[in-house]
Amino acid sequence: QVQLAESGGGLVSTGGSLRLSCSASGRTFDNDYMGWFRQAPGKEREFVAAARKYGEKTYYTHHADSVKGRFTLSRDNAKMSLQMNSLKPEDTAVYYCAAGLRGGTWYVADEYINWGQGTQVTVST
Repeated sequence: QVQLAESGGGLVSTGGSLRLSCSASGRTFDNDYMGWFRQAPGKEREFVAAARKYGEKTYYTHHADSVKGRFTLSRDNAKMSLQMNSLKPEDTAVYYCAAGLRGGTWYVADEYINWGQGTQVTVST
C-alpha cells in the first residue's frame, strides 16, 4: 500500500522560509511524477511543483509561475522536498504531496493517484 508522509508546515511571517518534506513508501515512483499542490480555503487545489526522474540521476522539474524564483522542489527517488523562500500571505494553504500519474498531465491534481494528508502553511502579514 502506497503512503505519502508530509512534514514541515507551520506559521511564518511574510518574507520567511519553510521547507516541506514528503516521503513515499510502498512504491518507488521511479520514472513517474511526484509533485506538490496546495489548496487555500474556498479555492480549488492548485499545482505548485512537480518532478520526474529520467535515466539514473536526471530530474525534470516544473514550477508554477506563481512560485518560480521563490520555491524549489528537490527530489531523490521517493523523497521530495519543497524549499519555500520569500513567503507571501497568498501562499497560505494546505500543501499536499502527490505521486503517480494516471495520464500525462503533471500539473492537474485529478491526474495523481496517491496523496498525502496535507500540511498547513500559514504566512502572516
